[in-house]
Amino acid sequence: MTEGSEAIKIYRGLKDVYFDRSPCTSIDGRAGDLRYRGYSIHDLAEHSSFEETAWLLLYGELPTRAQLAAFDRELKAARTLPQPITDVIRLMQKAHPMDVLRTAVSALSAFDPETADNSRQATLKKGVRLTSQVPMVVAAHARLREGLAPVPANNDLGHAANFLWMLTGKLPSREAAELIDRDLILHAEHGSNASSFTARVVTGTEASLHAAITAAIAALSGPAHGGAAEDVMKMAEEIGDPARAAAYVREKRKAGEPVTGFGHRVYRVEDPRARHMRAGVDRLSKEMGEPRWFEILQAVVQAMAPYARHGVNVNVDFYSGVVYHLLGVRRDLFVPIFAIGRVPGWVVQVLEQLDNNILIRPLTLYTGPAARTYVPIEER
Repeated sequence: MTEGSEAIKIYRGLKDVYFDRSPCTSIDGRAGDLRYRGYSIHDLAEHSSFEETAWLLLYGELPTRAQLAAFDRELKAARTLPQPITDVIRLMQKAHPMDVLRTAVSALSAFDPETADNSRQATLKKGVRLTSQVPMVVAAHARLREGLAPVPANNDLGHAANFLWMLTGKLPSREAAELIDRDLILHAEHGSNASSFTARVVTGTEASLHAAITAAIAALSGPAHGGAAEDVMKMAEEIGDPARAAAYVREKRKAGEPVTGFGHRVYRVEDPRARHMRAGVDRLSKEMGEPRWFEILQAVVQAMAPYARHGVNVNVDFYSGVVYHLLGVRRDLFVPIFAIGRVPGWVVQVLEQLDNNILIRPLTLYTGPAARTYVPIEER
């Protein structure tokens, strides 16, 4: 294709296009390596906490004990929702949780004292508040739509455990809290994915953090971005028995349909985050007396093994959905949990955009009719 005398190459979906530099997240899709600020996702998943990982993403270094304690206090102090926000959630209680979350985050901008301040310091403060408020919105909606009152935050609990507490009204087991904590770490940041790029585009217009996060949530709500965990659980239920997995995969491949939870836009080998959720599913399914879920997933992995050499490997969402299911989480909350973990990552993307802001305005190549003369309506 040409415009004038210049040859123009179209990069649909902006695939393989670098639009900026980032000191935050390193992804090597061929090696299956993911790092936050230089730290391996494996070390963070095994040894860190969500709070520590969020600090690392926002401030660039692992916190000292005093810094982490202060950050934890800041997060806990923000575990509040203005009553009008709860009222909005109640009015929308029959809507999809992602629609409720998007609307509530947008509405929260009316109650944040620094909404219009795009300075780095104010954006960090707003980001911390949203990190605490997003799980409160998700939990409050989950309760209200069941005819139950929202559960107040428990400041004796960490971020992940408090979310489960607000969701169920019951103190979670240590194992459940650790699994969700790990899940939030694994989803906290992942470079220029669709929702993060959306946040940057909005920030490029000098809009507020709340506007950027609202738009990011809207992007995440699309099934091509955030819906894999939910679809994997549907697939596992449809298969029903590990012995049926191979036939299921054959039918899907013969029909030219993808197998949910396999393949990734970036990774050509197994998603490095997957192993940590796999171990969780294995342990949790046995502890809860439902080992067939893990057995079904592993049977699907075995059936898909021949396609691994073509870059079709397990991604993180392949195991996440079953973890949520085993913890009694309703299926339409799977993507909102993804959003809970991703808030610090979105904030980092906004901060990086603000550091050297520019309006993001790519081009499209015109392929319509050549110049035409306007014809009055009486002559058409």
